[in-house]
Amino acid sequence: MNLTINRSRLFNASCFAIITTAMAFAIRAGVLTQLGKEFNLTAQELGYVNQMAFLGFPIAMIFGGPLYNIIGPKRIAWVAFATHVLGLVLTITASGFWSLLISTFFVGFGNGTVEAACNPMVTDMYSGNQTTKMLNRLHMWFPGGIVIGSLLSKFMTDAGLSWQLQISAILIPAVIYAALFFGQQFPASKVEGASSTGENLKAMASPLYLFMLACMALTAISEFGPEQWIDPIMRNAGANPMLILALVTGLMAVGRYFAGPIVHRLNPTGVIWGSSIVAAIGIYMMSNATGGMVYLSAVIFAIGVCYFWPTMLGFVAEYIPKSGAFGLSIMGGMGMFATSIFQPVIGSWLDTEAAKRGLTAETADLATGQATLGHMVIFPLILIVAFGILFFVMRNRKPGHVDESVVLNQPIQ
Repeated sequence: MNLTINRSRLFNASCFAIITTAMAFAIRAGVLTQLGKEFNLTAQELGYVNQMAFLGFPIAMIFGGPLYNIIGPKRIAWVAFATHVLGLVLTITASGFWSLLISTFFVGFGNGTVEAACNPMVTDMYSGNQTTKMLNRLHMWFPGGIVIGSLLSKFMTDAGLSWQLQISAILIPAVIYAALFFGQQFPASKVEGASSTGENLKAMASPLYLFMLACMALTAISEFGPEQWIDPIMRNAGANPMLILALVTGLMAVGRYFAGPIVHRLNPTGVIWGSSIVAAIGIYMMSNATGGMVYLSAVIFAIGVCYFWPTMLGFVAEYIPKSGAFGLSIMGGMGMFATSIFQPVIGSWLDTEAAKRGLTAETADLATGQATLGHMVIFPLILIVAFGILFFVMRNRKPGHVDESVVLNQPIQ
C-alpha cells in the first residue's frame, strides 16, 4: 500500500540534517584553537584535520549519487545518521592527531551523505522555479546552523565548557532529523532518464556540466576558506571571530530565504556572476580591515558568497536535469573536495606568513591572517571572468523541460 508522501515533513527533516552539518562546521571552527593547544598541533596539522571533513564529504557524494538511483534517499539518509553519530562519538573520545583525522572523516562522510540524499530529494519534490527557490531555502539552514553553532560555541567557551561538550551538542539536531525521517515514504525521480546512471553520466559529460564543475570548486573555496579558518585568521583583527562567523552566516541565511524573487529577476547565471564580484570585494576588504571595519567587510563577504552553493545546484537541476541525483552529488562533492585540498594549504600559508615575521602559528599576528586572506582573493577574481562568460552564453537559453508533476504517490525505498 502506497502512503502519501509528507513533503513538508521530509523538507523539515532535510533542514535539520543540514543544521547538523552546519553545526559540525561551526563548532569545529570554534574549537580549532583549543584542539591545537590540547594536542600540540601546528596550523598545517589542523589543516589536515579540517581536510578530513571536507574529504569525507565528496567521497560520500561520489558513492551516494549513483546509489540514489538504486537504493533511494531513505537508506542514504539512515547511513548519514549512522556516520554522523559514529564520527561525533569518535571525535569526543579522540586522543590525538590520528584519532582526530579518522573521526573527522566520518563526520564529513555523514555531511556528504546528507547532501547526497536531500538535494535530489528536494528537486524531486518541487519543480520549475520552485526548485532553485526551495534549494536556497534548504541551504539557508547551512548558514543558519552555523549561526547556532558559532554562538553556542562562543557561549560554551566563555563559560569554560570543554570542546568535547561542544561537539556533543551536534548530536541534538542529528537525533531530530532521524526522528522526522523515521517511518516516512520518499519521492521517486520526476525527470525521465534521471534515474538512469548511464543517462546521468551522458549528461555530465557535456561541456556545460564540466564547466560548472570547475566553477563549483572555486565557489566552494571562496566561501569555506575564510569561514573555516575564521578564528586563527581573524582573532587579532579587533573583532570576535565567532561573532563575525555568526554575522556572516546569519546574513546568508536571510538572503537564501528570500532568494526566490532575486533568482527570478536575475536568473541563476546573473546571481552567481554578481555574487563573485561582491565576494572578491568582501575578501579583499577583510584582508585589510581592523576594528569595526571587520564587521562591514564581513557583511559584504556574506552577501557575495550567500547564493553560490544552492544556486549552482539549482542551475544544474534546471539546465542539466538529466544529470539527476548523481550530477548534483558530484557537483557538491567537487566543491567539498576542492575545499579539502586547500585546508592544509591555508594552514601552511598561516605557518609561512608567521615564520616570515619570526612568530609561531599560535602567536601569529594580524598581518599573518590578513596576508592569508589576500591569497584567497584570487578565487573569486577567476570566477568573475568565468561567470561573466557564462552569463552571456546562457542569457537566451531556457531551462530544460521536465515533467512538472512531482511523483508524490510513487514512493521508492
